[in-house]
Amino acid sequence: MVPDGISYQDASKVLVLNATYVPINICSWKRALALLFKDKAESVEKSERLINNKFILPFVIRLRHYVPAPLNGLVLTRKNVFLRDNFTCQYCGKEGNLTIDHIFPKSRGGEDRWTNTVVCCVRCNNKKGDKTPDEAGMKLLSMPYKPPSMLYLHMTRLSRIPRIWHDYFFNKAASN
Repeated sequence: MVPDGISYQDASKVLVLNATYVPINICSWKRALALLFKDKAESVEKSERLINNKFILPFVIRLRHYVPAPLNGLVLTRKNVFLRDNFTCQYCGKEGNLTIDHIFPKSRGGEDRWTNTVVCCVRCNNKKGDKTPDEAGMKLLSMPYKPPSMLYLHMTRLSRIPRIWHDYFFNKAASN
């Protein structure tokens, strides 16, 4: 049985906390067990699932020693914009045949920024052309934003986030 009604695939993911209880990664259950066996981490939250009827699958582990995390921010790349926008056109909501659109067109001085780029299907991109969404009579489904971290982008790809992670990820992220 998988707790919280999450999918089997998502249940095999484990949240990794730094020694300071700050989330730094999501890893597979195999990697988590390896860190536990090597005594490099400790189990903070356990699931009800058993591996080989022997080992309890962890939901959250904490590294025993602090690992310095890079301070540089999340890089603006096509892949990261696609992840942020969930591979969905931000004008019509369709998936497939996608590209990147600059809300304020580059030809008119628009910059490559998180808040000026969205995923867009080719049809909507051609319709919008060299105009702003208002000028083209189009509305964005959601406003573009800069994600707080790569970990955040990975978490948004999970079909459902275990409730137990909320205390470690969302509350900590809000206080940092």
